[in-house]
Amino acid sequence: MPGLIRGVARTAVIAGTATHVSNNVSRRQAQRWAEQDQYAQPQAAPAAPAPDPTQQLKELGELHASGVLTDEEFAAQKAKILG
Repeated sequence: MPGLIRGVARTAVIAGTATHVSNNVSRRQAQRWAEQDQYAQPQAAPAAPAPDPTQQLKELGELHASGVLTDEEFAAQKAKILG
């Protein structure tokens, strides 16, 4: 029976040591990641989706029809939209 108790005790010590080391490694890694995040450059904002050319042309036509845009302004914006 003393051999069994000694084996269980040894296993408990080894398991406890392994858990302690694992926790230390995890804590250190989390600290490194936090430091990297602190010094990381901000990410660029995602690009806005490209506007629908058909919708843009409709809105441009409405502005031209209502007199907000001159013929020259309308032609220039239309050329810009159509590329």
